[in-house]
Amino acid sequence: MLVVQKFGGTSVGDLDRIQNVANIVKKYKERGDDVVVVVSAMAGETNKLLEYANHFSKTPPQREVDLLVSSGERVTSALLSIALQAMGIDAIALTGRQAGIKTTSDHTKARIMDIEPEKMQKHLKEGKVVIVAGFQGINENGDVTTLGRGGSDLTAVAIAGALNADKCEIYTDVDGIYTTDPRIEPKAKKIDVISYDEMLELASLGAKVMQSRSVELAKKLNVDIEVKSSFKPEVKGTLITKETPDMEKVLVSGIALDKNQARVSIFGVEDRPGISAEIFGKLADKNINVDMIVQNVGKDNKANLTFTVPQTELELTKEVLKEYENKSESIEYDDSIAKVSVVGVGMKSHSGVAATAFKTLADENINILMISTSEIKISMVIDEKYGELAVRALHKAYELDK
Repeated sequence: MLVVQKFGGTSVGDLDRIQNVANIVKKYKERGDDVVVVVSAMAGETNKLLEYANHFSKTPPQREVDLLVSSGERVTSALLSIALQAMGIDAIALTGRQAGIKTTSDHTKARIMDIEPEKMQKHLKEGKVVIVAGFQGINENGDVTTLGRGGSDLTAVAIAGALNADKCEIYTDVDGIYTTDPRIEPKAKKIDVISYDEMLELASLGAKVMQSRSVELAKKLNVDIEVKSSFKPEVKGTLITKETPDMEKVLVSGIALDKNQARVSIFGVEDRPGISAEIFGKLADKNINVDMIVQNVGKDNKANLTFTVPQTELELTKEVLKEYENKSESIEYDDSIAKVSVVGVGMKSHSGVAATAFKTLADENINILMISTSEIKISMVIDEKYGELAVRALHKAYELDK
């Protein structure tokens, strides 16, 4: 069996934890598996390197930043290879370039274009554990690039696809995906199996375990992912895979809460064709991620437009909308909101899921400010102070604690 394993920053946070990873890899090797390991930088290392860069310049050149921060993963991969060899396990550490990872030239947020797996395949045939520095590759000029947030997960999924691996295991500091954040609802249960689409929704709604880019790639390449804990490797994790008929029996898989939300309301803007395209086009030009949108036609050919953006992009949104202060009656901004979402592929074949959500919040006297729905998701914007209460109430209403 060919297994690709990825270990995140907390899993390789110090020398003892790297030794722990080596012990996990050794067990797989002794079982007769071929193993490729993708590693992140040690926890906090990337931030430290960025601080070094910012010491000299508030806007350091992106090419040099990539060369700098990619060293964190190279350190970990070399140390893990040394640890394994000291235990008598043949291993080799490779940079993204040596592993054949070709990317676009967008420094600090490159995308993987292609992987040339021959070098990894050669080392695997020789019986070695191949350890790849995650989060990095090279562009067509031979410059080092990095893949942005969640880049090591992306590396692992792409390598699993390129090598046609039997399994891709993502090791983190939690032992799987839960029905909701256990810190909010202690009765949250671990999900055994979840579909790519459900995981994509949960990831984009603030579930921190997986980045949505990695799940998208896994779906495209048809790579099964198991999310596991590096501190309890013997415990079965959560399998992320393609949808099966069994999954539709489960009405709701999880409840997500996203507090990084702000609401923007433009009142009394001229109601003419193209006004929405104009406003949202300007926001898109600044890479502002608009999520939920509600447009109401007001009176006297005026319209009201309400939408949500990430809280972290609110100041930039205000700058973009300055020109509309004179073209509308008023613009209001509210950053004390939260988005609570109910996710599940079972919604496609069951009615009444939305009605349950609305009634549950009404019973708790929680006012819903905005609603958006898709085939497998209902999202509701509410006052931020009721966010955690809403999660607990919905978790109970859909019997996710059973």
